Amino acid sequence: MENEFAMNANTVVAYLQKPSESFTKADIISFIKAKEIKMVNFMYPAGDGRLKTLNFVITDEAYLDAILTCGERVDGSSLFSFIGASSSDLYVIPRYRTAFVDPFAELPTLTMLCSFFDKDGNPLESAPEHTLHKASEAFTKTTGMTFEAMGELEYYVISDAEDLFPATDQHGYHESGPYGKYNQFRTQCMQYIAQAGGQIKYGHSEVGNFTMNGKNYEQNEIEFLPVPVEKAAEHLMIAKWVIRNLAYEYGYNITFAPKLVAGKAGSGLHIHMRIMKDGKNQMLHDGVLSETARIAIAGMMDLAPSITAFGNKNPISYFRLVPHQEAPTNICWGDRNRSVLVRVPLGWTAKKEMCMQANPLEGAAHFDTTQKQTVEMRSPDGSADIYQLLAGLAVACRHGFEMENALNVAEKTYVDVDIHQEANKARLASLGELPDSCVASAQCLKRQRAIFEQYGVFSSAMINGIISKLESFDDGELRNSLIRNSQDEEELLAKYFHCG
Repeated sequence: MENEFAMNANTVVAYLQKPSESFTKADIISFIKAKEIKMVNFMYPAGDGRLKTLNFVITDEAYLDAILTCGERVDGSSLFSFIGASSSDLYVIPRYRTAFVDPFAELPTLTMLCSFFDKDGNPLESAPEHTLHKASEAFTKTTGMTFEAMGELEYYVISDAEDLFPATDQHGYHESGPYGKYNQFRTQCMQYIAQAGGQIKYGHSEVGNFTMNGKNYEQNEIEFLPVPVEKAAEHLMIAKWVIRNLAYEYGYNITFAPKLVAGKAGSGLHIHMRIMKDGKNQMLHDGVLSETARIAIAGMMDLAPSITAFGNKNPISYFRLVPHQEAPTNICWGDRNRSVLVRVPLGWTAKKEMCMQANPLEGAAHFDTTQKQTVEMRSPDGSADIYQLLAGLAVACRHGFEMENALNVAEKTYVDVDIHQEANKARLASLGELPDSCVASAQCLKRQRAIFEQYGVFSSAMINGIISKLESFDDGELRNSLIRNSQDEEELLAKYFHCG
């Protein structure tokens, strides 16, 4: 299609006139020459969940070809706790499809995300990106379908408070200016993320909005479009990097922490998923939620307790998972219900021409809305290891297809009421509960680890490391004890202010 890529925000895509999945080494070299790129950056995730950076000055084409082909050595023991200093060298090799022009660099710089390889030239078994790759492949091999995902990235913007047009406490949802203070910052973040290849659905301010100690705290959200699960992880990693860097330029503080202040809205990292085959969304059948979708949900219901080990990584995570905060506490699912763990959001299934009703000059569009239906896992938060979390969800959905009683599990865990209302306490009592601490999450992962290790998706070393880290918090009674000590709670919240 002529000008198919004309509106693409990624300048590499626009210049090469091809999708990023088709980028070759020759394409990258051609772009670097044409755009007079002076530096190349490699970026890759470490054990702390943050992207790390390696800089290269481009001196000649031979050197450029060498780094694009051979990558470089890095110290694995400084990146991952499971790698010892005695055998720490790893290779990092760029993935050409991730190329983007760095919006923050003073010199023209092309950045790419990398994959890890061991001394023998094999993908590092416990590497974040390889774990997710294995999870995606195992899902497809088992089901004959592909697993797609997208994230809802929530965060707080913090700066000095001002008296003009104060926002209403805890009523910041979709607020416009001048009551919403950081809309311009958010839209610039969105533009930079799009330039880096992220496929964004929309952005808006969220519920959380309050003033404390002379600072304004405003919650925002950027939501992505569903893409193959490995790309979804890349988009979220880049997004967090962009938001933090741009906040630094603005002089704002940013946090993805699951909880900041008791009684105020916490931040989640909700993950939407859909299952595809031959380009068609398998989550619907004849306008209703499909058997395929319910089987996948059953897998998530079964593994929900241990998924917290990937998506809720520090003690503060469990201060968010409490009743009446639009955060899940029990293992159940439902339609359009924000009190459940897995929500089935509106999916344009009414088959009404709403556009024509709103715009009388328009005729019937007959738009195919079936691609829009997803299901949403609501327990994860900003402390999550994004690669582990998405891999864990891919495993859970695959597990549903391997369960003999999947549809029965789906039926038993479905709710169509607010489970936290007094009238529904009996239904609440019948449902399983999510862990209330890192220690409890570790115990859940111990019991269910074999499912995550099946097909070699999660390495034993990675699972051992996750369990050890969670247990080290020793927070089994922490949530209950801090309810009685607000000062200690504030100190703990501050300790995990920067996470993920």
